[in-house]
Amino acid sequence: MTDLSDLDLDKAAAAASLSPAARAVHRWVLTVFAETGRAPSRTDLQRAARERTAETGVAHDAVVAELTGRDVLALDERGEIRAAYPFSPEPTRHRVSWHGGPAAYAMCAIDALGMSAMLGIPVTITSAEPGTERAVTVHVDHDTARWEPDTAVVFAGHTDDDTACCPSVDRTCGHINFFTTVDAAHAWAANNPSITGAIRNQHQALASGIAEFGALMAGTTDTPTPDDR
Repeated sequence: MTDLSDLDLDKAAAAASLSPAARAVHRWVLTVFAETGRAPSRTDLQRAARERTAETGVAHDAVVAELTGRDVLALDERGEIRAAYPFSPEPTRHRVSWHGGPAAYAMCAIDALGMSAMLGIPVTITSAEPGTERAVTVHVDHDTARWEPDTAVVFAGHTDDDTACCPSVDRTCGHINFFTTVDAAHAWAANNPSITGAIRNQHQALASGIAEFGALMAGTTDTPTPDDR
């Protein structure tokens, strides 16, 4: 297993480095996910990019390329969104729900743990342990969480592919999961030697989620609230 520092997701730094137009489009994408639980379409993404670059002289496709180049979004071969960390447009192990809002799926366990801080509201994560499908539930209110079972941990793993050629959706997201116990995480890791990673305790995992995603929607004027869902 690797040192924990090797597993930083760097989405907070990537988002902070975006140009103003790209940052605006990124926040818009996250807001659409938060309000609907679904990804905006390729057409809507292009329209949003055009609107936010209309007075800048920047080509809208350059903004989309910046978002994918920084790996804050990932697109498929048709240009449809396949990842908008922390949100997934497709069902994953990690379902996140909140009062009055749509359920959404997180790309990985760390992404799910950061959603409450990002949205500014309490959320409930329901997940399943790889290999056994035993349930793990986490009730998160920003920087506090109640885990069921209380022995649960996160295994944060990744493939050994070059980060320059592989976005997080391919390299890490499927390998960062909740486990019911440390022993269960160790057993899964032993049975999957091609995945390099480390176990994060509850405090470490929640802190990572907040650090990576807590500020991604800060400052946006259309962040959803419980009253307008």
